[in-house]
Amino acid sequence: MPRPVLTNAIAELTREVEVMDERGRVSTIFIPAERPLTVYVDKRELVTLMTLGGAPEALTLGYLRNQRLVTSIDDIESVQVDWSVDAVAVKTRTGIANVEERTSKRVVTTGCGQGSVFGGLMDEVDKIVLPEDARLKQSVLYKIVDSIRTMKSIYKQAGSVHGCALFSAAGEVIYFVEDVGRHNAVDAIAGKMWLDDVRGEDKVFYTTGRLTSEMVIKGAQMGIPFLLSRSGTTQMGHMVADRLGMSLVARCTGTHFLLLTGKDRIIFEPQLLDGSLRVA
Repeated sequence: MPRPVLTNAIAELTREVEVMDERGRVSTIFIPAERPLTVYVDKRELVTLMTLGGAPEALTLGYLRNQRLVTSIDDIESVQVDWSVDAVAVKTRTGIANVEERTSKRVVTTGCGQGSVFGGLMDEVDKIVLPEDARLKQSVLYKIVDSIRTMKSIYKQAGSVHGCALFSAAGEVIYFVEDVGRHNAVDAIAGKMWLDDVRGEDKVFYTTGRLTSEMVIKGAQMGIPFLLSRSGTTQMGHMVADRLGMSLVARCTGTHFLLLTGKDRIIFEPQLLDGSLRVA
């Protein structure tokens, strides 16, 4: 089956604006761009996403994947983004079965910019099985956190965005995506994984935002057993991760972290227990 035909419609990621400080001094700064992207599937309007615009095709694919509206990348014929009308047209090979019924119920989540999921929030979660033997070394965790700290990003230039990254079991970055909402960034990574046929069972996911139920469920749907964040989690995010046996690691800064669930998956290394930072 041929891969989907894609545009490469990366938009301008920042804008320069004039500001005045508390002393009346005028200067210019960069701020993140934000634009609507209305998703049409087989000419039917589905949703409008507010996005930075850095990976609109991957975002669209990941959104369809994480909403469980499309189950295989082979079902997509094309994804065409046109920023002149702020829209993306998705053409499927056979259509989406029962699309009206499946998109009739929407849950607005705690994602920045009002994330949403179609259907019951917990639908099909109990069917997800993460690999039992997946393990992550403490030194690799430190390596990931340090890699994020030193990574070139829109956030360092302009602030006001969230970043998500996918890492290998050795702590090497595979994808890094920033967007105005963390739910968009995780969807874009899901889309990239789909396009590149990258599996998640030996991968580590990092987000700068909270580990909410939405983020945990999406990570699980991508088959990823490790979710890391420099922020915290929510009660429902904790509950879902615990049910799935996923390692939820919050407050990752420097050599500090809080391991909330999936404690048997993290390999603590005696030489690192004094807090010294030694990457793998």
